[in-house]
Amino acid sequence: MPLDRALLSEKLKKYREQFQLTIAELSESTGIDEQLLISYENQEKVPTGDEILILADFYRCDDYMFFISNEQLTPFERTETLFRRHGNEFSKEDRWTVQEFLFLSACESFLSKALLMPLRPTFNFSKSSLMHKTNGIEAVEALRAFLGYSDRAVPMDIYEDFRSIGIHTFRRALKNSKISGLYVRHPVAGNCILINYSEDVYRQRFTAAHEAAHAILNDDENGVLVSFKGQGQDYVEVAANNFASHYLMPPAFLRSIPDASPWNQEKALKWANNLKVSTEALAYALSNANLINKETEKTIKAVRVAKHLKNDPELSGELAPNSLRRKQELLKKGLSTYYVNLCFEALRRHIITKARMSEMLLVSHQELYEIAELYNERLQ
Repeated sequence: MPLDRALLSEKLKKYREQFQLTIAELSESTGIDEQLLISYENQEKVPTGDEILILADFYRCDDYMFFISNEQLTPFERTETLFRRHGNEFSKEDRWTVQEFLFLSACESFLSKALLMPLRPTFNFSKSSLMHKTNGIEAVEALRAFLGYSDRAVPMDIYEDFRSIGIHTFRRALKNSKISGLYVRHPVAGNCILINYSEDVYRQRFTAAHEAAHAILNDDENGVLVSFKGQGQDYVEVAANNFASHYLMPPAFLRSIPDASPWNQEKALKWANNLKVSTEALAYALSNANLINKETEKTIKAVRVAKHLKNDPELSGELAPNSLRRKQELLKKGLSTYYVNLCFEALRRHIITKARMSEMLLVSHQELYEIAELYNERLQ
């Protein structure tokens, strides 16, 4: 099929405007002359093959065919929807963060398939009710049963849980502190969730479960959902909140807590930390389970778990202070140990090159060697 010059020109202009770039900024970043870029957007000329590759690499587009195909769906269609609905909430920097998150998701999808990772049974959930609160609870019960949790078992590494059912799960710092997370149905990678790493580590766990609920319950809808702190409780958010609460704090466990004394600040701190949730989330869960009254709910919400008591499940094990700091910086960029290990395994099997691995990790050649040292890996 011949190249549609009008469509390509429209895409180039649309993509540049999505990320709030001027022609001069794009030229400086790609090395392509300003006048040439203008001529491409005006349908006066067609980019060379090399220039298409440069632009695809710059925009973190995993497949350059997205630019020139008249048929393939692209992640840009999702970000266009996202920024059209919530454009004022996403700064220029946060727009790039979202684009890199989608790039990492596509890379993770490719690596998983290329490594022929052991196929696990597929988790499927069909909504049986028009009651959205009920759907959230039914979905969490189905997932916990699928993963082999008893009704009282408390999941600790929920990131691994959600990855195990095919949800591409990344944590990445966003400048906008009002955004807790977002869900995107990637046209190639499938369900992808982003958790704002700038949030409190316990809040991130709740957000991850909340966004996973969207992936399970809303994957047949618009393909993009953004979660804001304190947003209105519409039916979609109510279902996701119920899912997250029941997943992290199963009511059967809450009812089985052995301490029979009344809920006070000390008890609230103890169990919020044991469950790795905020005291606010704990208070809501206890209230919904009819285990406390409104006055006690207020008392628990007023308590705060000290930051030094909170552990990140993706930073477990004995790490020297410098290694801990470096891994935290990688997580802040979206690079979990799970994802980094996928990249190293693909490199060992000669599925990717070191240059390609650098691209997949969003780092320079020198930084790649630093990551290898951090993970006790050797680069030949």
